[in-house]
Amino acid sequence: MRFNRLLLSTTLVVVALVIQVSVLARLHLPGAVPDLMLLTVLGLALVYGHVGGALIGFGAGLLADLAPPADHAAGRYALVLCLIGYLAGLMKPESGQLRSATGPMAVVVAAAIGSTLLYAGVGALVGDTGAAEVGVGSLLFTATLYDLLLAPFVVPGVMALARRAENDPLSESSSGGKSSEVSTGWLSAGTGGMRIGSQRNGGLRNGGSLRLKSAKARMVRTGRIKGVKRL
Repeated sequence: MRFNRLLLSTTLVVVALVIQVSVLARLHLPGAVPDLMLLTVLGLALVYGHVGGALIGFGAGLLADLAPPADHAAGRYALVLCLIGYLAGLMKPESGQLRSATGPMAVVVAAAIGSTLLYAGVGALVGDTGAAEVGVGSLLFTATLYDLLLAPFVVPGVMALARRAENDPLSESSSGGKSSEVSTGWLSAGTGGMRIGSQRNGGLRNGGSLRLKSAKARMVRTGRIKGVKRL
């Protein structure tokens, strides 16, 4: 189960990073860049919970920090996505199923605003004033707008893949096979016992009939002997 989580999360994060760097970043949209990495982390965190969301967010952010186009300090985006993944994982539904799209959309809005503010705040601490030069207000508006437009196409698909990997049909089939083997073994053992019992009963019946026949023969013989002696 954990291997499935690791494999799926790594694959989705790498694909999201490649698409964001090679496609979305080259669209030259006004303001912020659509954050496909953030949406992927949100989708996984809503299925795996706060611990899994924090770990996946940290790994995804660190991978984005070390990617060649990155021009900021390593660990900056890892810290942001780690916190976002942890907080988003706290919103995981108890039943595992979302009743409406209002909750995930609210999580996307909060994550877009929170990640932009955290990224700008951490940048200000390390001396990066790029967000202040562009304008935090425009970044917040465009980041929220782009993420909201992209979320319906990303978050449900990521969550569906995560749930499918969580169900693990291979293990279910193997466990079903084991249970069928166990039940078959029990049935075969029961039928074997029945056969043995039937053989034993048959042996008892045959033995009883033979004993009765021998007893009757003895009685006849003794009767004849007694009769001869009487004569």
